[in-house]
Amino acid sequence: MKRNKLVQHKWKKKLFALILVVFCLGSLLFMQTRYHHVAGLVSLQHRFVSEPEVQGPKIAFLFIARNRLPLEMVWDAFFRGGDSKFSIFVHCRPGFLLNKATTRSPYFLNRQVNDSVQVEWGEASMIEAERVLLRHALSDPLNDRFVFLSDSCIPLYNFSYTYDYIMSTSTSFVDSFADTKEGRYNPKMDPVIPVYNWRKGSQWGVLTRKHAKVVVEDETVFLMFQRYCKKKPLPEFWRAHYIPADTSKVHNCIPDEHYVQTLLAQKGLEEEITRRSLTHTSWDISNSREYDRRGWHPVTYKYSDATPMLLNFIKEIDNIYFETEYRREWCSSKGKPSTCFLFARKFTRTAALRLLNMSVLGVFN
Repeated sequence: MKRNKLVQHKWKKKLFALILVVFCLGSLLFMQTRYHHVAGLVSLQHRFVSEPEVQGPKIAFLFIARNRLPLEMVWDAFFRGGDSKFSIFVHCRPGFLLNKATTRSPYFLNRQVNDSVQVEWGEASMIEAERVLLRHALSDPLNDRFVFLSDSCIPLYNFSYTYDYIMSTSTSFVDSFADTKEGRYNPKMDPVIPVYNWRKGSQWGVLTRKHAKVVVEDETVFLMFQRYCKKKPLPEFWRAHYIPADTSKVHNCIPDEHYVQTLLAQKGLEEEITRRSLTHTSWDISNSREYDRRGWHPVTYKYSDATPMLLNFIKEIDNIYFETEYRREWCSSKGKPSTCFLFARKFTRTAALRLLNMSVLGVFN
């Protein structure tokens, strides 16, 4: 009897030991499985955190301003939908800073360039300001398009539509046409700039990176403009300037309306541009009682002008006629007929804010 009990006791010990081994092996296998699962999750999480998504090309918005940006809150609403697809550069008068005391929008904080020049309307300093902005914007290799804007410009659509419109083509958008009527060309520019390359158009263009580099690297055409492209003094300032007896020989040359257009023609790059601006401007050629002042400055839209009717009128424009070339430009995007303009000027602060409050500028957010 004792012998049987001893045998049973040994078998119980062996069975217990076997169960213990199986339990340990099972626990070890379970722990290894959990480890690999958790390690996989950690590895996956680490990959998403440490390897950010590759950023695509950006649009550089280049503002030429006097001091503050009066329409900053309109642009603030616009940029909220831009994620990381844009950058901002502002050319203000030398010494002016965009800090918390001078701007309410975080998008414009410290976005002024640090080597701005004093800009005078109708002088070559305006195109030098453009070149300064481009030099700064080109320092970011992700900036692929460069949009010139004044401090009175407003966006007509949300960021997504604007981005897709601009990036859908490989061309620049530069308002450019043959200037044959106003006598702005100075023959002293020849032969460096022959008359057949002389162009006119709006300065508010959109450049590709290639064309932005052409503007920044130019050392020839810009010098000709500094020397020979100068505005004609207005009648009220004639006492301060020497004016020849025959004023018809005075060349009324406005540098910013000719420089980029003429430069690209000089470089043989006109096949690489869409020859129209994306910024709508209305020129007043009838309201002024003084003939010499007509057409010198665009219409400024005030509070009473800022209506949905005005915005709809601008948005419905689908073609532009260039009289000097007998050319009509039908606007398109992605190969389909489209609106011509993405931006518009000149709007006062109250006019722009009224449009924003009326929610007629597009759903920005």
